[in-house]
Amino acid sequence: MPVQITIIGLGQIGASMGLALAAHKDAILRIGHDKNVDVEREALKKGVADKMEHNLPRAVQDAKLVVLSIPVSQVRETLEFIAPDLKEGTVVLDTAPIKADLQKWAREILPEGCYYVGLVPAINPEYLYDFHPAPLTPQPDLFLKGSFLVDAPLGTPEQAVTFAMDFVRLLGAEALLADPVESDGLMTTTHLLPQLLSAALLNATIGQPGWLDARKVAGRVYATATAGLADQDEIDSLRLSALQNRVNVVHALDVTLAALHGLRDDIEAENNDGVAKRLGYALKGRSQWLNERMSADWTKPAEIEAPGVPSISERLFGGLLVKKRGK
Repeated sequence: MPVQITIIGLGQIGASMGLALAAHKDAILRIGHDKNVDVEREALKKGVADKMEHNLPRAVQDAKLVVLSIPVSQVRETLEFIAPDLKEGTVVLDTAPIKADLQKWAREILPEGCYYVGLVPAINPEYLYDFHPAPLTPQPDLFLKGSFLVDAPLGTPEQAVTFAMDFVRLLGAEALLADPVESDGLMTTTHLLPQLLSAALLNATIGQPGWLDARKVAGRVYATATAGLADQDEIDSLRLSALQNRVNVVHALDVTLAALHGLRDDIEAENNDGVAKRLGYALKGRSQWLNERMSADWTKPAEIEAPGVPSISERLFGGLLVKKRGK
């Protein structure tokens, strides 16, 4: 009998999961749900699920695995709504980038015998440059050459963790066991910080003296630098994630301010060598990261640290503790 997997939230991540699972239709029954009926209808046409169930309790009542691919701001309410209808042994996954309070909510809300495991997806690098809303459509290969951090709270049964990791592999991605606290440190730097910097850049430019003329010539560089705020988390979810994870966020902002001050001081002092070194280091680091990300090759040693910037271990609170499992 096929195992029922219910996907709640049919945006790009959730719908792409459904498409990726289509290759395993003999073993899996895909049930889809979205609060928007039009989204459900369109997703069904694209083959995202075998069946849409708009009634949320019915959507989860026979599920062995429930995936919450929804904004952080909707997670608690959804957990409360589905909890009475989950059968014993059900594993609930979510794809929110920050797990600060999610595992607390799950521990508080989920019935005994049901388990929560957090997932943090890193998508196929071929889609890294899809900045605009139109390309943010479901893709069956969205997770190929990608990876998922699997954040299992302490005490989670091995069977539930294994189930989550097997689900990740069905999507074509690598599953990496991670500590939720350290995972949040990583995602603060790579996910929250870029969005907050986009907001800061917008606040520093829009409405400021000269903006009436500047807006006419703002081009690709400005659009790219501010895209993170528009194309990622909804504002309520970004706000919640930043406040719930405030220790990591404040630290990341402090490191950023130190880097900006260093660059500012070198420019003010007309320190040609200092400015060149900072810009060159940044460009070289980005190029190395992108090459590694595209090839999924993480065997090369890390670069030395930029002058005046805290070490990578300080920025990420000790680094990510992961354990790779063989396929």
